[in-house]
Amino acid sequence: MTDTELTDATRAWPDHDPATKRTVPESSVPVDQDRVEKLMAQEWERFSSSTTGSSAHHARALGTLPLGVTSSFQYWEPHPIAIESAKGAWLTDVDGRQLLDLSMGFGAMLVGHLHPLVVEYVTKALESGTLFVTPSPSATSVAELFQKRFNLEQLRFANSGTEATMYAVKAARVFTGRRGIIKIEGGYHGGYDALSVSVKPEVAEAGPEESPIPVVPFEAEAGIVHVVPYNDLDRLEAIFAEHGDEISAVVMEPVLENISIVLPDAGYLQGVRETCDRHGALLVFDEVKTGLTAGYAGASRRLGVTADLITLAKSIGGGLPLAAFGGRADIMATISDGRMWHFGTYNGNPLVMAAAAAVDEICTEEALDHAEEINNGALDALDEVIARYELPAHTVGFGVKGAVTWATAPVRNYRDYKRTDFGTAELSWLWGVNRGILTPPGLDEQWLVSVAHTQDDMGLLVQEFEELAQALRA
Repeated sequence: MTDTELTDATRAWPDHDPATKRTVPESSVPVDQDRVEKLMAQEWERFSSSTTGSSAHHARALGTLPLGVTSSFQYWEPHPIAIESAKGAWLTDVDGRQLLDLSMGFGAMLVGHLHPLVVEYVTKALESGTLFVTPSPSATSVAELFQKRFNLEQLRFANSGTEATMYAVKAARVFTGRRGIIKIEGGYHGGYDALSVSVKPEVAEAGPEESPIPVVPFEAEAGIVHVVPYNDLDRLEAIFAEHGDEISAVVMEPVLENISIVLPDAGYLQGVRETCDRHGALLVFDEVKTGLTAGYAGASRRLGVTADLITLAKSIGGGLPLAAFGGRADIMATISDGRMWHFGTYNGNPLVMAAAAAVDEICTEEALDHAEEINNGALDALDEVIARYELPAHTVGFGVKGAVTWATAPVRNYRDYKRTDFGTAELSWLWGVNRGILTPPGLDEQWLVSVAHTQDDMGLLVQEFEELAQALRA
């Protein structure tokens, strides 16, 4: 089937990069929800009986840590799995079980756990010092590597994606002299208040699908934030037409990766770029979750749309806490001329710079292309299983990430995502966990093929998914 033969009902993806195309099944049969509930009960019983060590650890952790975890996304009921060690693509939990890691820190472990070159470079850095809080050649060298790879005129380092997106918004506001921002409904950008709006709002509170209203968490002081659906240029233009004189920037993931993987319609990102230009606003791409997982130079370069600023984290740090924001020199000059302050004691410290240098060396075009080939092979195999069992699902892939979405039509925005089958999605996730395949617990995240994963590793994912298909159709 060619691109021109696909109808609006069966396509929602860009036509300039074959690796981003997936097709929905030609036919499907609904799953028996009673069967799903029965299997779910069996799988939760199996989970509890095989993770007694994690259960005991969780009971202990509850005494000191809210929810018993160090970050709220790590929690699930009845208890999360506690990990003792990791190597390459594999984890060992406190019960001694080996788990294939397909979460990989949401991309932070793109090079795999304890990659020898990362260990070598960081160990060497430990011999010189862990923190100087002064300029260092190691930070300048890594900045030059990032400048070249991501085509940034200037950049600054930070310690987390939240910090990077926060400072990008601050720079946009100072540069334009406007305080308002536009974000995508359902988009996640870390814990910064202004970007905490409408991350995963209740539909009943979020207004009409075609013109969503901002839903602000009680604890947040968000300022002026407007919310638009992804893949909807008309609504974006309408917001600018009404509020353009107060909008400093559109802040968005070029590919939504907070609600599985949602790809841009052909021409959508270019349309956002042109709309921002017409109204004198900046375009900020949050590439914290795409970054190197999208390819050698990130999603912006791959999709052919240049943002004014981009933010990076996770994949660039080799498992150490590293982030960056950068782009046009005239915007970054807001720091140089004192219009904006950017501070951070740990910014560009020698340990994370050593890890970043190793990641840059490891993540060649050849290495990332190989990981992507493995991912695409797994997606093709899963497509075959979905078609053979006529499952009401489809796969989506971008770079080295992939996902099975339990819907028969492409997901183009947050409201589409809310109409997917979360019950079967939970069963699919739990089924994998009980068979040694660990993917993120949010029911809306994606797996990641690191440079440490093999084709045989991904074959395990395909195998357990086929076993699930057989159980659903039993």
